[in-house]
Amino acid sequence: MEFITFIILMMLGYGFGTWAERRHYKSIEEREMKYQKLPTIGLKHPLPQKGRVVMARLAAGNVVISVDYFKRFLASLRNIFGGRVSSYETLVDRARREAILRMKASCPGATQIINVRLETSSLSKNTRKGSIGSIEVFAYGTAITYR
Repeated sequence: MEFITFIILMMLGYGFGTWAERRHYKSIEEREMKYQKLPTIGLKHPLPQKGRVVMARLAAGNVVISVDYFKRFLASLRNIFGGRVSSYETLVDRARREAILRMKASCPGATQIINVRLETSSLSKNTRKGSIGSIEVFAYGTAITYR
């Protein structure tokens, strides 16, 4: 009976996790299209523009994404056998892209965002040692507006 419960939980975790991930990726892709004309670069100096700088301000975006039960199970298997932990790679990719989009959304009217940096951390409260509960990504940079 315990084994059947485990299998059912794994199937539910896989189904709902896959559905939520696909939905999130679709949302990310739609918003990336919306903000594709806002250059976001890691350089310290702005790209050449006509006009003068009328505003420079901090742009920041933050996201925390939780690991689902199925991905945690797959990652624990990978820890035993070794190799890429692709279940966590998609988690990090979604978090990074979401944080950048939130940063872009925080500065309406900006011409470009320079000196972009990403900070990551794992939140593992109430999980066993070495396990990841959630991942946080913080994106920040300087939003410049020209006139």
